[in-house]
Amino acid sequence: MSQQTFNYGKDNLSVGLALEIVHGERQGQIPSDVATRILDSRAAVETIVASGKIVYGINTGFGPLCTTLISEEDTRKLQYNILRSHSVGMGDNIPKEVAHLMLVLKMQALAQGYSGIAMSTLERINWHIEKNIIPAVPEQGSVGASGDLAPLAHLFLPLIGLGKCYYKGELIDTSKIFQEENLQPLELGPKEGLALINGTQFIASFAVKAVERLLNCLDAADIIGAMTLEGLLGSTRPLSADLHKLRPYKGSQLVAQRLSQLLEYSEMVASHANCDRVQDPYSLRCMPQVHGASRNAWLHLKETLTVELNAVTDNPVILDENNTISGGNFHGQPLALPLDYATLATSELGNISDRRTYLLLEGIEGLPKLLMKNTGINSGFMLPQYTSAALVSENKSLCFPPSADSIPTSLGQEDHVSMGSISARRVNQVIDNLEKILAVELVSAAQAFDYRRPMKSGKILEVCHSLIRENIDHAEEDRIFADDLEAARMLIANKNLVQTANNAAKQAGINLGGTHSERFGLY
Repeated sequence: MSQQTFNYGKDNLSVGLALEIVHGERQGQIPSDVATRILDSRAAVETIVASGKIVYGINTGFGPLCTTLISEEDTRKLQYNILRSHSVGMGDNIPKEVAHLMLVLKMQALAQGYSGIAMSTLERINWHIEKNIIPAVPEQGSVGASGDLAPLAHLFLPLIGLGKCYYKGELIDTSKIFQEENLQPLELGPKEGLALINGTQFIASFAVKAVERLLNCLDAADIIGAMTLEGLLGSTRPLSADLHKLRPYKGSQLVAQRLSQLLEYSEMVASHANCDRVQDPYSLRCMPQVHGASRNAWLHLKETLTVELNAVTDNPVILDENNTISGGNFHGQPLALPLDYATLATSELGNISDRRTYLLLEGIEGLPKLLMKNTGINSGFMLPQYTSAALVSENKSLCFPPSADSIPTSLGQEDHVSMGSISARRVNQVIDNLEKILAVELVSAAQAFDYRRPMKSGKILEVCHSLIRENIDHAEEDRIFADDLEAARMLIANKNLVQTANNAAKQAGINLGGTHSERFGLY
């Protein structure tokens, strides 16, 4: 079976497609009509240089040096210098997968044909993508405005033979890689250096990972929340479709339907159909509203990001040799705001999960206090909730929006910046913590499940509970729960829990979320 392809500059890139290219499941290529457009744009730059017409970024300096003219013979030296001078990143290197995404996203942006890039440069970038030879990029140094200048400069140092790349499992100097691969550094032409470092690909690549990871957490939170509701003998009445039609937010309707489907045919739910309990605490009753609001935030980020993935975000834009525009498409604000919104949405998923965990420990509805029968000598599940509480508090401290800040740079030329690069990294930190918080609820909900036996859940959650018990034993005395929590975190983070639920639903002929789920995907 031949590998599927993606046409840079022609096909619409989505989060899912970008990840497929990075994972080697799809191959990117430049079709002939796109190549023609790229060559025309490059020819326009060469014409401008030859004519002596003054155009920012082509024959001038950069930023506050925009009035400094550069001679034709020095324009190539300028491209070399801009990559070196802007490589000022600090801190740990970003994950290799994120740097790989940066290359893919930059290919899509440059292939639109408005950047004046040379075909040989795009072919070399694509070589890095296909060979999985990924540059090392430090995580700190971008203010998210005049493009992600520092990270992108590091990303493209290998084009001129500098920097380091991940190669055959090691991080080594690019010069050594070139020797082994029999390659020579590129000589970049006018405008190319600026086209490479201008853009939002650092922000957008972290956003791609956030969209992927947060969707998994949203799905997992529904599954885990449904298990908790069963364990606490909660009511399914607040999931009524008739109720949510009266306040028809897309996220709320989706979550209400998913929870209803997850709980369908549950003997635990049926066991208290005629009880006199009036209503449940908010963390159970309001899952559609809270989880749903977080889904709405996720959807806003995904839809914004999809625009960004197919946009031209460098500067200046070359429409033709007589029409160049020095604008601000590199500014990260359009992504920074929804990323901060998504950070709040992520934090709230953890907040409500911790409240459900706390309910499970209270000894209500016939459950043993602290989810263990012989407490006193045993502390039961008291301490895992401490960890959850600590992580919830940590996430709250991470919710200050970086996009609310701006510090002038470039001698005042760049006097308002987005700080979106910090927003993009920050949301992934909060997702890290959310996976751990959900892991605490997962082990607690599974323990409560056990105490409801011999009653069974529905078709989907029974399979999920079996998965948990294959990896984490029921506890009737204290042990090192850190091992259980890590095993639960892995079930969530590696998507095993969600995939197990989806497979069980498919086998049962259930479309989780129904028609409401159509917009909540990675494509």
